[in-house]
Amino acid sequence: MQKTNPKNQKPIYAFIDSQNLNLGIRSQGWQLDFKRFRIYLKDKYKAKKAYLFIGYVKGNETLYTYLQQANYILVFKPTLETKTKGKTIIKGNVDAELVLHAMVEYPHYSKAIIVSGDGDFRCLIEYLDQKNKLIKVIIPNQKKYSSLLLPFKKYMSFTNYLEEKLKKQKKGVLSVGQNLQPSLLRDAKLY
Repeated sequence: MQKTNPKNQKPIYAFIDSQNLNLGIRSQGWQLDFKRFRIYLKDKYKAKKAYLFIGYVKGNETLYTYLQQANYILVFKPTLETKTKGKTIIKGNVDAELVLHAMVEYPHYSKAIIVSGDGDFRCLIEYLDQKNKLIKVIIPNQKKYSSLLLPFKKYMSFTNYLEEKLKKQKKGVLSVGQNLQPSLLRDAKLY
């Protein structure tokens, strides 16, 4: 367990690539309970803020409300729909937004947690390491992550070992529209 920050020290922030996290977990055959994951970040690492970078899809407002109620700060990326072989694919790559936001918020946090196994974040992770502002790189799937992150092994942890703690439970699982009213998407940013 990490020590609590003294009152005069800046807080710890988490920057989460939601697509990488979600797909990395699903590729292992289970679903992440995002609410439990937020509690884990707070309890284990004392993360005061957790920025969740996600593609915006109209009609998913109930999901976005749920994530906000779980204490994430949502940062949206517009999505593009493409058709390949008759199948609609929605793309919303959030890499640039995550890096930009981590730098915009840089003066406000003491340490950062990066949640992704994507090698595109190597430059950010390297910079945070050089400035002594990196506390952890949480990788969603130990078997599927970029080798570009290998120089930062000392910061790595993997969700593979957290399935029992973070797995979405079948009983009482939130379904779309269940007891939630779409919010005005407070604190959300659309780039």
